[in-house]
Order: sequence, then C-alpha cells, then structure tokens
Amino acid sequence: MKTKNSYSQEEKEYFMREALKEAERSLVKDEIPIGCVIVKDGIIIGRGHNAREEQNQAILHAEIMAIQEANQQEKNWRLLDTTLFVTIEPCVMCSGAIGLARIPQVIYGAPNQKFGAAGSLYDILQDERLNHRVAVETGVLEDECARIMQTFFRQGREKKKALKQIPQSQEHEDD
Repeated sequence: MKTKNSYSQEEKEYFMREALKEAERSLVKDEIPIGCVIVKDGIIIGRGHNAREEQNQAILHAEIMAIQEANQQEKNWRLLDTTLFVTIEPCVMCSGAIGLARIPQVIYGAPNQKFGAAGSLYDILQDERLNHRVAVETGVLEDECARIMQTFFRQGREKKKALKQIPQSQEHEDD
C-alpha cells in the first residue's frame, strides 16, 4: 500500500529511537517496555509508553497513549497523513485503535509472537474485510526493540527466582 509518508532509513531509525526512549520510560516504572510515537510532517505529535501498572488501567498501552495525545494535538480523531512508530508489533486492541484512528502507516521494530495483530498471530491492519487498511513495515531497529523486551522479562524471571530463594535461606538461618 502506497502512503504519502515516505521516510528515509535514517528518519525511520530516528523516530524508532524516540519510541525506544518511551519504552525506557516504561522500563524504569517496571512496566512492559513498549514505546510509541506518532509522526506527522516529520514532527512527533503523540508519544506513549505502557502505563497499565502505574495507572491500573488495562488499556494504557503505548499506542493508545500516543493516539490520545495525537488526537488532542490535532484536535481530530482522524490521524490522517501520520505514521505510527512502535517498538513491538501492536496487539489486537491497539491494531483496532490504529484502524479506527485512520492512521495510514505503522512501522514497528520487533514482532510479538504471543499477541501480535499486525502479521504474527493476526493481520488486522491489512485485513481486506475491514474498511481501513494500514501499510505496515517491520524490522526497524529490530534487535534493539527486541533486546529491551528480553531484558525486562529476563530480569522479571531473575526477581522471581530470587524471591523464591529468600524464604529458603531464612529457614536455614533458623536451624
């Protein structure tokens, strides 16, 4: 699908690095580190990062936050002539929101084999049964985008393992 927004590889990497900065904001809050920016005419008009735990709201994914900010910036629910850059493939909910916002182009870093709805598990963004289809590009800074997620989940497993060992070591101290 041809879109009005054509970016050089350098520009794509720049905006994906901005999305990675958003992912890092999630990481320091112990949230799943996914970040997103929405770009129009070369300017970021929306930013978002996961904030489900912090805000206790299931829908506060990076894409939803970025869409909300861009809607406010544009004073319009339609985000025509924009490109959404996100570190990890959008889920079903976010893919639906992207379509409903009429965003014409999505560029994501790494696939999401467990929840992805832009080609991995589902292909909502390009489903011909829907009235709005989105051009999708993958693999921009894929290694960096995957690495921050891998680090988060590895650290989570290490924390769980450490917590399991604490009670055992305390029991031995009492002997």
